[in-house]
Amino acid sequence: MNFLRGVMGGPSAGPQPSGADTIQKLCDRVASSTLLDDRRDAVRALKSLSKKYRLEVGIQAMEHLIHVLQTDRSDSEIIGYALDTLYNVISNDLEEEEQEENSAKQADDLGSQFTEIFIKQQENVTLLLTLVEEFDFHVRWPGVKLLTSLLKQQGPQVQQIILVSPMGVSRLMDLLADSREVIRNDGVLLLQQLTKSNAAIQKIVAFENAFERLLDIITEEGNSDGGIVVEDCLLLLQNLLKNNNSNQNFFKEGSYIQRMKPWFEVGDDNCGWSAQKVTNLHLMLQLVRVLVSPTNPPGATSSCQKAMFHCGLLQQLCTILMATGVPADILTETINTVSEVIRGCQTNQDYFASVNAPSNPPRPAIVVLLMSMVNERQPFVLRCAVLYCFQCFLYKNQKGQGEIVSTLLPSTIDATGNSVSAGQLLCGGLFSTDSLSNWCAAVALAHALQENATLKEQLLRVQLATSIGNPPVSLLQQCTNILSQGSKVQTRVGLLMLLCTWLSNCSIAVTHFLHNPANVPFLTGQIAENLGEEEQLVQGLCALLLGISIYYNDNSLENYRKEKLKQLIEKRIGRENFIEKLGFISKHELYSRAAQKPQPSFSSPDHMMFDHEFTKLVKELEGVISKAIYKSSEEDKKEEEVKKTLEQHDNIVTHYKKVIREQDQELEELKQRVNALTSQNEQLQATVTQQVSQIQQHKDQYNLLKVQLGKDTQHHNSHGDTLQMNGIQTEEVSKLKEELEEWKNKHELLQGQLKEKESVIEKLNSSQLEMGTTEQSSQTSKFGGLEHNNELQKELEMLKSQLQLQSAEISKLQMENQKLQVMNTTADPMLGDSGATAATSSELEGRLEQEIKELKSEVKALSEEKESLKQHLDSSSSTVAILQDEKSKLQREVAESKKEQDDLLVLLADQDQKISALKIKLKDLGVPVEDEDDTESGDQGDEDEDGDEEEQD
Repeated sequence: MNFLRGVMGGPSAGPQPSGADTIQKLCDRVASSTLLDDRRDAVRALKSLSKKYRLEVGIQAMEHLIHVLQTDRSDSEIIGYALDTLYNVISNDLEEEEQEENSAKQADDLGSQFTEIFIKQQENVTLLLTLVEEFDFHVRWPGVKLLTSLLKQQGPQVQQIILVSPMGVSRLMDLLADSREVIRNDGVLLLQQLTKSNAAIQKIVAFENAFERLLDIITEEGNSDGGIVVEDCLLLLQNLLKNNNSNQNFFKEGSYIQRMKPWFEVGDDNCGWSAQKVTNLHLMLQLVRVLVSPTNPPGATSSCQKAMFHCGLLQQLCTILMATGVPADILTETINTVSEVIRGCQTNQDYFASVNAPSNPPRPAIVVLLMSMVNERQPFVLRCAVLYCFQCFLYKNQKGQGEIVSTLLPSTIDATGNSVSAGQLLCGGLFSTDSLSNWCAAVALAHALQENATLKEQLLRVQLATSIGNPPVSLLQQCTNILSQGSKVQTRVGLLMLLCTWLSNCSIAVTHFLHNPANVPFLTGQIAENLGEEEQLVQGLCALLLGISIYYNDNSLENYRKEKLKQLIEKRIGRENFIEKLGFISKHELYSRAAQKPQPSFSSPDHMMFDHEFTKLVKELEGVISKAIYKSSEEDKKEEEVKKTLEQHDNIVTHYKKVIREQDQELEELKQRVNALTSQNEQLQATVTQQVSQIQQHKDQYNLLKVQLGKDTQHHNSHGDTLQMNGIQTEEVSKLKEELEEWKNKHELLQGQLKEKESVIEKLNSSQLEMGTTEQSSQTSKFGGLEHNNELQKELEMLKSQLQLQSAEISKLQMENQKLQVMNTTADPMLGDSGATAATSSELEGRLEQEIKELKSEVKALSEEKESLKQHLDSSSSTVAILQDEKSKLQREVAESKKEQDDLLVLLADQDQKISALKIKLKDLGVPVEDEDDTESGDQGDEDEDGDEEEQD
């Protein structure tokens, strides 16, 4: 508070005004009153006092007003009063009619200081953003005005707070969509302040669909005929696009360049140029220049230039350029805009070369513009704009350079004199009495020679008629003659820049220049003299021209070889002095200004000394010339050898480039031919397809006609149709017969295979039955084999039953086949009567179709049964193989058992013999022995028991 009082010049000596006491009471009421009505009345009273007692209200009431914004948000009226009061305290946009200069400065300081106090708490700005979202007019509008005033006072700080606030920028973008124009228009002003010098906010605003909304507002307001709202929108668009490559690319990719074309559709009357319309159109042209500025990245500029040509914007600008009644400042800005739209873009440059002025006879726009440039009665800014347009037309445009130089050559000059050419206008301006015309024409002609050695050589052919009776002199000689006559500094600077550009990198032009014996003494004389400050610039340019004559000298003139010129400089000027004079150019203030940007912008004609492209040439040559002055003859020889080698290399490269260019042309021609043949082939294919479809249509029509004719001759045609139908059916029946025969053959084969299997199984069974009685030990295996055999017999019975079923189905099919044959035979005698034939043929057709379907289904069933039979045969064959293995095992066991029985019989016989021998011995010894009868009876009993057991078994 003490700081703010210090701003007013310290404490007052007398008593405080009554207003201060009132403000204090009102602040107390706002702070202490519990009734909302009382607080509202107090805030309203503070608002009424805030303009007159700005300092007191700001010091005493700001804190209370912020508290009201925080606590009384439910009452829109008191919020509106508080916002208005804060706006009156902070804003400097009050009436300043009664304020003096010192009080105005004091007001500016007050606004900045109060703003600093308000934004010290970032929550206050966030609160204000929230209030701006309110739809109530009495809250939203004063909130927008207060935020705009804060941005004016402390822009960067408030921008940063809004940037970090969640959805801060997006909230403010909603103002553009407000239906109330007052809020929408003030929202545009707010966004202007918000987007100043802040690329991050500019990007956010652009991606929040700002371009679309602003262009819609401009269209609604009437484009260039609109009011100040259009101006505000254009200023905001400039903020978003200038020096912001991301937004420029977004603007181009969004096809917004196309929407700029209607801005420049100026009516034919051109009489209603109000001040606002001039301002609007001026800003629109500046916006176009922002998109194609030479300082932008080359790729972005080129794409915008192409888009402007394709959408017709360049054509619209050229229409304004050639229109009548256009104000001078609009015409000047239009020329500058067209200049940058065509700069470095070959397509646009070619279009501009074809534009004609609406005169009788029509003249090229370039000629009309050059007439304005060399006319000293035209405004200075207009002449600078035309020069810039001519420079942009020739920038990287060898075709345009050749067209300009060709108008100076003897073979192309119009002998009738009915029309004036660009070359004639440049020569006229080059040698006129107006020094500004001399300078502009010299710079324009230098741009026609820029980086084009071929045109530099051709320009040496230009001859000028100086006066009647005197022989013509070359353009080069005339330039040096005027230079030596001691004309104005501006004229000499322009001619020296032209000569330096002409001679650089062109040895033939250097030779022509040195061939005039007066040129070198003039240059050395100018450099050696100690002249005033104004002449130092001329001395520096003379040193540069002499250095170019040394550096690009091919030593073709004996008296002016490199070494001799260096010796001349050493004797008459001195090397150090020469280098010092050469350095005068780059140290000059006007040189630094010209080097900043391509557009020639000068505050007055006297400051028009240097061209932007020439500054590049000086920067390139200053160092190499300084080195060349100090080089010895041996180093020069080495350098010449290197140059020759490089020239040879360049020639080879040029040759190959030419060959490649020719091959590229041939490739392009071949591609075009291939494309043409491809398109022709596609056309022919389309024609063939069309003809095929037409033929098919004709065939269908022919068949329809046949049907119609058949109806006329029903008897004959129906008879033929029936025969044809029966022929088709008989073919199908024959096919079915063949299939039935095949199935029969396959059935017989299957039956034969089954009989063979049965015989094999029966043999196995008989062999097993024979083996069953041999031995008791083999009974178990026999029983197993019999069980397996029973299973096989069951399977055979199943197979037999399936075969019987198949035979029944085959017989059924044979019966149906016979029926079909009978039907076919009975169908023939019915053909006599036409009506009966048609009926029977339809019945037969239906029957045959149904029966054919049944036959097909049965054939399908037979095929499935065949597959199942095959599977059964495979399984039976496997069982047969198993049985054969078992049989072989049984046979081996039987043979073994027989062998064992034979061995037992042999043993029994031996035992019987031994027993009988022992009995005899016992009898001899007198031992009692049983009789044979008893033994036999016992044996017989044993045998009987064994027999009984066997029977039981």
